[in-house]
Amino acid sequence: MIQTLQAVRGMSDILPDEAEIWENFEDIVRDWLKGYGYRPIRMPIVEPEALFHRAIGEVTDIVEKEMYAFEDALNGERLALRPEGTAGCVRAAIQHSLVASGGPQRLYYQGPMFRHERPQKGRYRQFHQIGVEALGFAGPDIDAELIIMCARLWGQLGLTDLSLELNSLGSVEERADHRTALIAYLESRRDKLDEDAQRRLHSNPLRILDTKNPAMQEIVEAAPKLFDHLGEESRAHFETVQALLTDAGIAFRINHRLVRGLDYYNRTVFEWVSDQLGAQGTVCAGGRYDALVGQLGGKPMPAAGFAMGLERLIALWRESGEAEYAVERPIPDAYMVHQGEGAQRLAFRAAEALRDVGFDVLLHCGGGSFKSQMKKADASGALLALVVGEDEVAADEIGIKPLRDGGEQHRVSFQALPEAVAGAIYGIEAQQDDEPQGGNGQGAENGGV
Repeated sequence: MIQTLQAVRGMSDILPDEAEIWENFEDIVRDWLKGYGYRPIRMPIVEPEALFHRAIGEVTDIVEKEMYAFEDALNGERLALRPEGTAGCVRAAIQHSLVASGGPQRLYYQGPMFRHERPQKGRYRQFHQIGVEALGFAGPDIDAELIIMCARLWGQLGLTDLSLELNSLGSVEERADHRTALIAYLESRRDKLDEDAQRRLHSNPLRILDTKNPAMQEIVEAAPKLFDHLGEESRAHFETVQALLTDAGIAFRINHRLVRGLDYYNRTVFEWVSDQLGAQGTVCAGGRYDALVGQLGGKPMPAAGFAMGLERLIALWRESGEAEYAVERPIPDAYMVHQGEGAQRLAFRAAEALRDVGFDVLLHCGGGSFKSQMKKADASGALLALVVGEDEVAADEIGIKPLRDGGEQHRVSFQALPEAVAGAIYGIEAQQDDEPQGGNGQGAENGGV
């Protein structure tokens, strides 16, 4: 017996009922991003491994533990499946001189990311993100806009349980001062640090503040705060962000332990979190990364952005009940039934003729009696069944049978079919408008006759 194969653990199939919700979500997001002037960019799923080492940081969970990296068998180049999108987007902007030739850029992308993690609810090995990057903008206004635009999307989706956490990581120099103080503090308590904290003590002590170990909470709560090391310029930047958010009516909480898991961040960082997803509560996160363009070989420029996790957001959207309401299931205008070789050929021609003028036609495939085909036509939700048998072939005609108003079946010539279908559908729709309790067809508003 041949063994059936399964999807890779942590990499899920998205089946039609769910995929339709995803597509609807993505349509909403595209319109929302267009409203803020963001344009699409598409980057490869596979990038040079060195890109992520340089951008994300050598001593991060992503690079150390989670990245799918491998050697190209053809040329020995070290490659990686992208674990996040910002590095690739910045690489593309540098490579193609987007900012140099076109000025500041508002860009977005969407697609799968990959991290070798232990799969659990809200955390997968293949997951999907929509990322937004604003390249070439220095002021706190873009930081605030990125956050405010997120709040608008939550409102459009009907999500009400998301809360905003905010922090400032300051400049490179300010983080260096804080790092010195933090290492000294943690060194004095080294015997109370867990294994992971001891390993990171000198390589990446800021990440210790983000520990989830309950035994470490008292130590990190009392640790020196980066905020106390911010200079006047960083404080003013952060205060302006807060003022703009307050003016927009957006509530937030300052979280001094919010450091993000990627080394490229500076100044403003933020997370939108939910308590409806268990331990995986972050659904959208981002901030400034002013040094990254220079780190990757481009001319230094300011930048900021965020990424949202589609699996988590769509789970919240579905739980809210808004997702199912927003999705319109595809219902054809007409279902074409036929029997016999000649009828099949005429049915194909007729279906294409109707599609040419904008009707959605589901052509029956797989044979079967007229009775069984008519059952499928009725189950499809279509307003009409189009019938082709031997008599119709002989006369070069098509039968039209209304399925939702009890009308009588009649035949029209092949040439008159588009006009006759339009008349039949619009007549049924008009009747349904007068009698709201009538049929369930979606109509042919996109029919172009």
